[in-house]
Amino acid sequence: VMTDLIESIAMQERALSHIVNAESEKMQAIINMDTVSTQQLLQLNQSVEHMINAAARLETVLQAKLELSNQECNINEEEVDS
Repeated sequence: VMTDLIESIAMQERALSHIVNAESEKMQAIINMDTVSTQQLLQLNQSVEHMINAAARLETVLQAKLELSNQECNINEEEVDS
């Protein structure tokens, strides 16, 4: 069970890295447009801000899952030592 939890965290981290990379590529494409407007740049900024906030919330959840797995591991070690 512990391995599954840690593996799920790793998979979510990997997925998050792909999302961030895709957002970066989108940003580069828009910024490099010859006819990019100020409005488009502001919309891009807002989109990136939303994505970063969502990623930060997910990171908080993943951190909590990792801490839970560490606590569970410590409890299991204490049971073995007893």
